[in-house]
Amino acid sequence: MPKVVMDIITVGCGLALFLYGMKLMGEGLEAAAGSKFKKILEWVTKNRLIGVLTGTLITAVIQSSSATTVMVVGFVNSGLLQLSQAVGVIMGANIGTTVTGLIVSLKISEIAPIAVILGILLIIGSKKVKFKHAGYIIGGLGILFLGMTMMGDTLKPLADNESALALFEKVQNPFLGIFLGLLFTALIQSSSATIGILIVLGNSGILTLDSGIYMIYGACIGTCVTAIIASVGASRAAKRVSVVHFCFNTIGTVVFAVITILPLGYVDFLKNLIGDDIGRQIAVATVIFKVAMVVLLFPFANVLVKIANFVIPVKEDEMSTKRLLHLDSRIFSMPHIAVEQTRLEVERMAKLALDNYRLSVDMFLNRDTKNVEKIKKNEELINFLNHEITKYLIRINTLELESNDRKLIGSFFHIVNDIERIGDHAENIMEFSIPFIEEKKMFSQDAVDELKKLTTDVENVIESSIKYFSEQVYNQEEIDRIDTKEEEVDEEVEQFTDNHILRLNEGVCTPTSGMLFVNMLSDLERISDHAKNIVTSLHARRIKQAISKH
Repeated sequence: MPKVVMDIITVGCGLALFLYGMKLMGEGLEAAAGSKFKKILEWVTKNRLIGVLTGTLITAVIQSSSATTVMVVGFVNSGLLQLSQAVGVIMGANIGTTVTGLIVSLKISEIAPIAVILGILLIIGSKKVKFKHAGYIIGGLGILFLGMTMMGDTLKPLADNESALALFEKVQNPFLGIFLGLLFTALIQSSSATIGILIVLGNSGILTLDSGIYMIYGACIGTCVTAIIASVGASRAAKRVSVVHFCFNTIGTVVFAVITILPLGYVDFLKNLIGDDIGRQIAVATVIFKVAMVVLLFPFANVLVKIANFVIPVKEDEMSTKRLLHLDSRIFSMPHIAVEQTRLEVERMAKLALDNYRLSVDMFLNRDTKNVEKIKKNEELINFLNHEITKYLIRINTLELESNDRKLIGSFFHIVNDIERIGDHAENIMEFSIPFIEEKKMFSQDAVDELKKLTTDVENVIESSIKYFSEQVYNQEEIDRIDTKEEEVDEEVEQFTDNHILRLNEGVCTPTSGMLFVNMLSDLERISDHAKNIVTSLHARRIKQAISKH
């Protein structure tokens, strides 16, 4: 095989190892962080500056600003973040992505084989999850440097090739350099990897900072492609995230490209500041560029939001309720967050079922049909959520979940079904109330009083169960109280049924009204059973730790 072909294959193999090592290290860090990501994301809601720090931290962990931005698209699409909060995270992601370059600029390739061996031993030899995570981090770092070494050793002879050097000198043209950086980053979907490869080229003596700096700028724009692709099919709010990301990166790139082109001696200043090591020059120049971008554009964050709202204006149908508010497939890269968001969507479904119960009971007791359409619309939404949440539960169940999260997801399958049944029984009450109202049928006062008492007690069981599910704090006393209340409902149904039979025998109640009364009791009892099951599903699966964590 010709040497040039072999060299191309070797460089390609080194690049593949480099990308895989970076991915493995990021996944290990993310898995080690686990549930802490939820707390990290909660910081974002406090203020935009903390959002910047959060974006920096998350990107430093997962080793990809593109991945962070894709997650932000998912968070906005699922309602976890507002666009104004997402701006800070996007800015911080640009700083966080420089960590990879700083790591790569360290010349520690000699220990790469040791890191790979240690990582593999930890992965296959340890039973403890935290040691396995450490194995992925150490092994990934080792593979990353092995890939770097492979590329560097193969490319080093090009430093003596005048044709190759002349070719790379052409990259000093700002437009060509930015275009190549943009194109390469768009293809491999990682600006961190692009910077890493530039550092390899610099260490090999092929590339100088004068040539590489414009490719650094181009990589900043190229990383936007991933977010733009991710926003396809997302809500308009999520699409605005990709607009903000593109505007921020493009404006920053243009500003620094102009500064570099002007005879201000910016590149010479960087060389004097950093020293002669070209790999380190590229890494530190990237850090300075990204940090300065944030400092420069942070005061104009609201302007970026306004631009995004102008490019993708708000439409009337944008707030349509028949959609998932908290779930989006883009958040599956963070399983613990996916579990929490699923819980929020289930809670939303439960509150809709409670609302429909109240509307149906109110309609029956007050003999008023004004909310019939609202009840039907809510029931359609409940059925929609049942179907969509179940699909997401199936997908989430295939993720690499912590044991407690997997048990929690298992309970959600049952809970969603119970909530859907509450909605069905509430609809039943609405449906048999319509002819009762229209035909002006009547109950005895005793029957009305019994129904008022029973409907109030059933509502209490539903409210208590949803509150328990919402708070996610294990409380045996509250579980016992809900059980007792549900048993009281069962006893009331039995007592009121006996009372109804007596009224029928005495002629106080007509057979037609009596049948309606029995149906009402049956639906109320079933609603109470399903409400209690919400708590039972959590309790029976012994997931106290999971509940307390969320």
